[in-house]
This record gives sequence, C-alpha cells and structure tokens, in this order.
Amino acid sequence: MDETVAEFIKRTILKIPMNELTTILKAWDFLSENQLQTVNFRQRKESVVQHLIHLCEEKRASLSDAALLDIIYMQFHQHQKVWDVFQMNKGPGEDVDLFDMKQFKNSFKKILQRALKNVTVSFRETEENAVWIRIAWGTQYTKPNQYKPTYVVYYSQTPYAFMSSSMLRRNTPLLGQTFETHNSTTPLQERSLGLDINMDSRIIHENIVEKERVQRITQETFGDYPQPQLEFAQYKLETKFKSGLNGSILAEREEPLRCLIKFSSPHLLEALKSLAPAGIADAPLSPLLTCIPNKRMNYFKIRDK
Repeated sequence: MDETVAEFIKRTILKIPMNELTTILKAWDFLSENQLQTVNFRQRKESVVQHLIHLCEEKRASLSDAALLDIIYMQFHQHQKVWDVFQMNKGPGEDVDLFDMKQFKNSFKKILQRALKNVTVSFRETEENAVWIRIAWGTQYTKPNQYKPTYVVYYSQTPYAFMSSSMLRRNTPLLGQTFETHNSTTPLQERSLGLDINMDSRIIHENIVEKERVQRITQETFGDYPQPQLEFAQYKLETKFKSGLNGSILAEREEPLRCLIKFSSPHLLEALKSLAPAGIADAPLSPLLTCIPNKRMNYFKIRDK
C-alpha cells in the first residue's frame, strides 16, 4: 500500500469517534468481519489505528478504497458541512430522463478528467437513489489534495444537486456542466450541454439569510479592513470547583483549578474573523476572542467574579 494512501486512511480513522468506528468500518466493507474481530477496540486509539493500517496494508488498500472510507465518514457527519443547493433547468419541451447510474458515473468522471489533468473522483450509491460524489482537486502541476475535497450529493430523476461549500469556487461551473441530460434512446455524451445552474431561492432562502446575518455580525465585530497581525493569544483560567455534592474531594480544595489555553496562527485575528463565515464557529464569537484588538492585549487571566 502506498504511503500516501496509508496516511490518508490514518487521518480519516483518527477523525472518527470511537463509538462510531466499528459501524463505519462495517459500512466501508473493506476489512472482513474476521479481520475486525482481531482488533481490540478497547485499547488506546493510536494502537487501534496502527492495527487497522496494518490490516489495510495486508489487503493493499488503494486510493479509491481510502476515498470511499472518507465518503462514509462524511455521510455520518454531513451536518458539519455547509451545503449549497443548485437547480438544473432543462430546455422547454424536453422529456424526463431515464437515469442510468453506471453511465452517469462514467461520464461524470471522464468530463472532469478531460477538463482537469489532476483530479480524482469517487462515488458511493445509497438506498435513497442518491449518489455521493467526492472530488479531490489538483492543478496542472500538482496532485489532487485529498484533504480538501468537494462533496456532491445528487438524487437521480431530480433537478437538484447539493454541494459542500468549497474554497475552490472557480470549479463550481465545471461541476454544473457535468450533470448532463440523457434519455433511453440517446447515449450519454461526454460533452457539456450548457445547463443553466440557478440557486432555487425557495430551498436556500434560510441559507442566504443566515449567511447575511453572519456576514453582518462579522463586519460589525472586526470591520471591513485588514486585521493587525498577531501570532498568538493566551488565556489563563483560575476557578474554584463548584458542586452541589457534599463531601467532594475537589470541593474541599482551597487552591483554584488552573488551566492554560493558547491560540496560535501566522495571522490569528484574520483566522478568528474567518471562523463564522466558514461555518466553523457560531456568530457572534465569544467576547474573550473579539476583545483582543480593542484591549490591545493577547494575555488574559480569567477568574471567578
């Protein structure tokens, strides 16, 4: 098994919570039931991961196998993504298509690979007549980045596709062109049919309202100008243990509990400013984070009032 594939599988497994690990591995269906029974899932996760990677090496897992595991993980955690909805409009008088999934997948992959030299496309069908598509993008000179993919969920016989928000917005029109129309008598052609892709306002209205709210709050908090460059912020917490239980050992402790938290980044304030728009954090952010520019401090002590 290639080292890059091993690292890809390792990172994916590390993302999976332990209480979901066996369920996702069984859904993956790459390792047999007998192989999974050799794994002690009660030991430390690092040891579990090493054992699983060894089993994958024995079966010579490929990049396609690793991508499929990532798709299954995303299906379990699709709520962590922000999804855009696209509607594909057909010309007047065109008939409803009879959908051929195998033909669709072959055509979809060929179109993208013709347009972009370095791109990997993976599929997984579900019982709801949907196909999950995972696209890892590269450039003319770089291999596909497997850690920043785009996910598309397409329900056959419908005009809607759901795409995870991506920083690579330039690839959105190309994705739209790959959803081609066809019928039972005309083979699916590997060419662009120029489909119009418009957001359905009825479906994404809440999405737009939320994005506008987040954008407004972010601008009110940070302004629309570049942030001062800061590489870290440090918070020291001192608090006494509080509990309604009598006789607790910690409740009798006179010394406060202490904790140190440090945020670091080459440009911390710009990183904080991008959290809510990226869907990583809720807006507004905690005042403990947004007060840094106003207070002109990056060391804070938090104590009980």
